[in-house]
Amino acid sequence: MSVAHGMSHESGWLRWMPGLRTLLHYEPAWLGHDVVAGLVLATMLVPVGIAYAVASGLPGICGLYATIIPLLVYAVFGPSRILVLGPDSALAAVILGVVLPLSAGDPGRAVTLGGMMALVSGTVLILAGLGRLGFVTELLSKPIRYGYMNGIALTVLISQLPKLFGFSVESTGPLRDLWTIGGAILTGRTNWVALAIGLGTLVTILLLRGSRRVPGILVAVVGATVIVGMLDLAERRDVSILGSLPQGLPGFAIPWIGVGDIASVLIGGCAVAMVSFADTSVLSRAYAARTRTAVDPNQEMVGLGAANLATGFFQGFPISSSSSRTPVAEAAGARTQLTGIVGALAIALLLLLAPELLRNLPTSALAAVVIASAIGLFEIADLRRIYRIQRWEFWLSVACFAGVATFGAIPGIGIAIVIAVIEFLWDGWRPYSAVLGRPAGVEGYHDVTRYPEARRLPGLVLFRWDAPLFFANVELFRERVLAAVAESPTPVRCVVVAAAPVTSVDVTAADALAELDEALLAQGIELRFAELKDPVKDKLRRFGLFDRFGETRFFPTLETAVSRYQEKT
Repeated sequence: MSVAHGMSHESGWLRWMPGLRTLLHYEPAWLGHDVVAGLVLATMLVPVGIAYAVASGLPGICGLYATIIPLLVYAVFGPSRILVLGPDSALAAVILGVVLPLSAGDPGRAVTLGGMMALVSGTVLILAGLGRLGFVTELLSKPIRYGYMNGIALTVLISQLPKLFGFSVESTGPLRDLWTIGGAILTGRTNWVALAIGLGTLVTILLLRGSRRVPGILVAVVGATVIVGMLDLAERRDVSILGSLPQGLPGFAIPWIGVGDIASVLIGGCAVAMVSFADTSVLSRAYAARTRTAVDPNQEMVGLGAANLATGFFQGFPISSSSSRTPVAEAAGARTQLTGIVGALAIALLLLLAPELLRNLPTSALAAVVIASAIGLFEIADLRRIYRIQRWEFWLSVACFAGVATFGAIPGIGIAIVIAVIEFLWDGWRPYSAVLGRPAGVEGYHDVTRYPEARRLPGLVLFRWDAPLFFANVELFRERVLAAVAESPTPVRCVVVAAAPVTSVDVTAADALAELDEALLAQGIELRFAELKDPVKDKLRRFGLFDRFGETRFFPTLETAVSRYQEKT
C-alpha cells in the first residue's frame, strides 16, 4: 500500500521535475562522464554567452548570467537529459529589435528590458505547456521556418559587421544598415587591426567547426584575447575589448519597465517564446530519437519556460536550446542533466575567482563568433529541393525571408505568422473538388478529369469536396456544385456529395446548404450525402439540417447511395 502511495506521489509532482526523477535513479558510472562533459562545455559556453549578449544589445556579463541560471533550472524541469540551454543567435535579432530602440544606449535599461522579455517569454511558455499546447509550433510549415530563420541569420550577420570592422553605426533596419555599413567602409572608418583579428577568429572557427576534438570557438577566442593582451592593442591600436567583468554572481531583481515599453516587450517576449520553443522542440525530439528516450513537448515547454522565467529575475535575457553547444556536450560524453549543472558551476567559479580573465577579449572576435553561428543558421540545400518539388512554397519562404530582412525580426515574426495562417487556410478556402465516375477495371469512384473514360450514371452527379465546409468556402462549394450540374452530359435528377473529407460544418455553411437545397429542388434535383462523419452529422442535427433533409438523404457509403439511386430510377 505504501509503495503504491509512493509511486502515486512521484507521478504527481515529480513528473513536472524530470531532472529530480533522473537524480533519484542516477547511476554512479555516469558521474565521471557528466563532470568531464560539463567542464568541456563550460569552455564553449563562456565566449558564446558573452558574444550573444553583446549581439542582443546587452552587456557581455548578462550572457554568463543567462547561461548559469537556465542550465541550473532546466536541469530540474527539463525533460531532455543532454539538451544545453543558453543565449542563442536565433533570438539575438529579436531581442536587439526591442532592446536597442527602447534602451537608448543605457546598459542598465537594456538589462531591465532583456529581463522583462525573459519573464514574458517564460510565462507564455509555462502557460502553454500546462495548457498542453506543445503542438502549436507545428503550425509553422518548414518553408516558412526556413524563410524566417534565413532572414534572422542575415539580420544577425549584418548587425555584427560594424563590430567586425571596428566601428559602430546607428541601426535603422537590416538592409538600410547594410547601406550605412558600406558607406562607413568606403569613407575609411575601418579599424584594420580589429578587422584582422575578427576575420582570423572567424576563419579559425569555420575551419575547426567539424572537429569534435578541437573546440574551434575556444581556440579562436583565446588566441584573439592573448594577442590583444600581449600587444596591448586596445591602447596602441584602439581595438575595442570586452573590459572587466563584475565579480560575483547575479542577485535577484525584478525588472520593472515603463508603461510605454509594455507593448514592445510583450510582442518581443511572445516572439522569442515561439522561436525558442520551435527550435527546442525540434532539437529535443532529434536527441530523444538518438538516445531512444521519450520527450514530452509540453514538459519541454514548461522546462524552457521555467529557465526563461528564472533568468529574467537574475539580470539575464531570453534563452533557447543550442544546436551548436548540445553536440559538444554529447561528444564530451554527457549522460544526464548534471552536465549542465557542472558547466554552470564552472562559469560561476570563473566570475567569483577570475573575472579579469576575459578583460582583453576583442569585440571583433565576439562578432566573429556570432557571425559564424549566423552562417550556420542559413538553410539553402533543402530550399533547393522545395523549389524543385513545390514552387509556390519556395516563394512563400522567400517572402518570409524578405519580410524579416527588410523590416527586421519583430515585424518579420508577424509576417511569418500571417503567411503561416494564410497557407494553413488556403487549402480550406480554395480546396480541390471533383465530379466522380467509375473507371473500368478500377475499384471505387474517381475524379473524371483523371479518368475521362469513367462511367457516369445518367441523371446522377457524384461530387466530392476535399475540405471542411465553413464560412470562407461555402459559396465556392455552392458554385462548384451548380457548375457540376450545369456541365452534366445528361439532365440531373440527383446530386450526391461524397462527404468523407468534410470534417466540420459551421453555421454559415449550414445555412448555405439549406439555400443550395432549395435551389436544387426548384430544378427538380435532390441533394444527398454519403460517408458523412458522425460528429458532422451531430452538428447538422444541432443546426436543424438533419431534420430538414431527413434520414433517407444520408448514406453510409457512396456505393449505397448509387445503388439506392439505381433502384429508384
